[in-house]
Amino acid sequence: MNILDKIVANKRKEVAERKLLLPISKMIFEPKKSLSLKQALLCSSSGIIAEFKRKSPSKGWIHQDANIVRVVGGYSENGATGISCLTDFQYFGGTNEDFLQARKVSACPMLRKDFVIDEYQLYEAKMIGADVVLLIAAALTKAEVKRFTLLAHQLGLEVLLEIHNEQELDWICDEVDLVGVNNRNLKTFVTDVQISIDLASKIPAEFVKISESGISSVETVRRLRTFGFQGFLMGENFMKNTQPEEALRQFVNALN
Repeated sequence: MNILDKIVANKRKEVAERKLLLPISKMIFEPKKSLSLKQALLCSSSGIIAEFKRKSPSKGWIHQDANIVRVVGGYSENGATGISCLTDFQYFGGTNEDFLQARKVSACPMLRKDFVIDEYQLYEAKMIGADVVLLIAAALTKAEVKRFTLLAHQLGLEVLLEIHNEQELDWICDEVDLVGVNNRNLKTFVTDVQISIDLASKIPAEFVKISESGISSVETVRRLRTFGFQGFLMGENFMKNTQPEEALRQFVNALN
């Protein structure tokens, strides 16, 4: 099994357990209007989606003791267009409680970053206050992407569809709100920003494009902009610092 296979297998087990602990019928949903990441990116001068991520399967712990309230509050105040928050514990050290804490201090649209393999997770995302959910083409069928997207919209959530190669372009459907190109191969965790550049012209122009992973310099963001990208999801570049929120502030200032 490659890394993605292991993550998905663990996620199926995890979701089955959570369904028993908290059925959808017992969930409480706050009457809150979602914020649009799509519109925020269209109006943004930086396009930076700052990610809170404690660890990764390839790097291990990046910032184990990071204070999510301080970091995400700082991201929100220091120029982030959107916030991405990991909720997978086994491989990324994130939890739903992390997201709930981040939601309280973020004025930005928030992406619930996880491996969605079941409709249950969409209801869960709504319950914890997400504005956007991630659907990963490599982990889903085309039919699942469409079905999950329609349900997400019914719940008032936007959908970021993530692709990694030319074959996965076929997973793009009219219903998704944003298309992300993950520069990291989730099966090997090898990262190359050239993947975004190679796929840029093949993504239909009507979609807001986001480049994800492996972005560490202002020059890379500027170059990706010339290929039509309006969003840039960055996590490790900030989280490896003792003060991720300050690293974001400096990056945005240099970019602008």
